[in-house]
Amino acid sequence: QVQLVESGGGLVQAGGSLRLSCAASGRTFTRDAVGWFRQAPGKEREFVATIIWSSGYSAYLDSVKGRFTISRDTAKNVGYLQMSSLKPEDTAVYYCASSFPVSGNLRNPETYNYWGQGTQVTVSS
Repeated sequence: QVQLVESGGGLVQAGGSLRLSCAASGRTFTRDAVGWFRQAPGKEREFVATIIWSSGYSAYLDSVKGRFTISRDTAKNVGYLQMSSLKPEDTAVYYCASSFPVSGNLRNPETYNYWGQGTQVTVSS
């Protein structure tokens, strides 16, 4: 059984930083794309960033470019989302997801096969 588990969320003041982690059991990300999405109350799930595991190619939501960095540790099979200069509008539940095979629109949540349960990120002003 495949499980993705996010960790690292929490409460932080505006301008602060958090690093989210996404660990998988029952699956290695070798041929996947691993993405991060977020969902704020009353809003649709929104693409944040994605990384193609094999190449390291990454893509970001425009509003997080320069503030968030997606990365991966291939030896540990763990993905990361480093979030800096956080703003109150970044407040949401953050989800990691994996897509195999790597195809289609990686900004579309429907492209992803496996999802974690989410971790809350709250940014206070």
